Amino acid sequence: MKVAIASDHGGMNIREEIKGLLKELNIEFEDFGCECETSVDYPDYAQPVAEKVSQGEFDRGILICGTGIGMSIAANKVKGIRCALVHDMFSAKATREHNDSNVLAMGERVIGPGLAREIAKIWLSTEFEGGRHENRVNKIHQLEK
Repeated sequence: MKVAIASDHGGMNIREEIKGLLKELNIEFEDFGCECETSVDYPDYAQPVAEKVSQGEFDRGILICGTGIGMSIAANKVKGIRCALVHDMFSAKATREHNDSNVLAMGERVIGPGLAREIAKIWLSTEFEGGRHENRVNKIHQLEK
């Protein structure tokens, strides 16, 4: 698995925590920034991650901002992206099993680093169930046409 990861200024601490987790899990990743503590625009970081995942250069993406909301909205504008905003472990599992989400968004001002690690670990290790869910995901693809 290959993961693209990015954050804005509001998600830098959790991004570093998740990068540590990716290293521990021996998951290849590329960090798309940001590298500053001054205010930046989250779409500038969501877009390259979403595009790389959509184009198949990366299997999944992880985005972090203050709430996760802006990142998830921006990422979901890219065709082929199913970005889920997740702040609990149940949703992390469900969005992979049922929605085949390919980008995870989290908010650093909403959850702490320990919970963020657990969410990411579950999300990265959970497979899509397919079956009845496949039809639903296909209907999402139809909305993009």
